[in-house]
Amino acid sequence: MLKNWRIGSINGVVLAAYFIPAWTLIAVNIMVAPVHGLFERPSVAVALFISDQFQISGMSTVRAAWLLALGRLTVVAFFAIFLALLSIPRVRRAGGSDEALGIALFIGSLISFASMVMASKVGEMAALRLHATELLLLLGAAIVLLIERPARRPVEARVLEANVLEKAPLAFEQAELLHNR
Repeated sequence: MLKNWRIGSINGVVLAAYFIPAWTLIAVNIMVAPVHGLFERPSVAVALFISDQFQISGMSTVRAAWLLALGRLTVVAFFAIFLALLSIPRVRRAGGSDEALGIALFIGSLISFASMVMASKVGEMAALRLHATELLLLLGAAIVLLIERPARRPVEARVLEANVLEKAPLAFEQAELLHNR
C-alpha cells in the first residue's frame, strides 16, 4: 500500500489534515462576522497591529479581515488540490502533486510569517507562539519537499532511452569526439 508514497507526500497529508479544518474554521468565522472573527485568538495579532499602526475606518478593517480570510482559504484550496492529485497513483509516483503543495506552503508561510511579525510588534505572546509553530511546520515541509525528489524510473527504461539517444544523430552537427561516445 505504501510502496510508492514519499516522505514529502506523507508530510503534506499530515499538514493538510491540520491546516484544512483549522484555517477553514478561522476563515469562515471571519467571513460570517468580520470584526469579531478578526479579534479571535488566531487573528488577534493582525487585528491589533492593523488598529494600532493604521488609522483606518471600520469598513477598511472589514476589508482587511476579508483579505486575510481569502488568503487562508487560498491555502486551504491548494491543500485540497494537493490531496486530490495525491489520490491518483500515477501523479503521486511522478511527483505531480508537489506543485500544489509548494504553492500552499509558500502562501501559508507568508501569512504565518506576517502574522508572527505582527504578533511580536503588538506583544501578543500566545498568537506569536501559534504563528511561529505554524511557520515552522510549513518551512519544515518545504525543506523536505525541496530535498526529496520523485522516484526514478526503472533501470530498463533508462537503458532503452540511452540506446535510442546513442543512435540518434548529433545535435547541431557536433563533431564526434572520443569523449562524446
